Amino acid sequence: MNSKAPTLSFCLLMDLIGCGSYLLPGLGEFTDILWAPLSGFIFYRTFGGWKGAVGGILNGCEEILPGTDIIPSFTIMYFLKYGFTRFSAAKTP
Repeated sequence: MNSKAPTLSFCLLMDLIGCGSYLLPGLGEFTDILWAPLSGFIFYRTFGGWKGAVGGILNGCEEILPGTDIIPSFTIMYFLKYGFTRFSAAKTP
């Protein structure tokens, strides 16, 4: 969907925001209810296509389920979609 790939720092920031609910004892799960659909939508817009759609749904589920906020879904998808390709292209002579 996007012609420009997201940066690794953007993906790390999004994962840190998702983990931020741990900083609010008692309110953390309530903020997850608000953050989960927004995070899923941002995930879809960031990565696009069917991988972004499936990843957005999984990201939304991961954010809303208790105790799973620690999973860095944006960063994992970044490396699955861009990181390994860029790494292998850099090694080719």
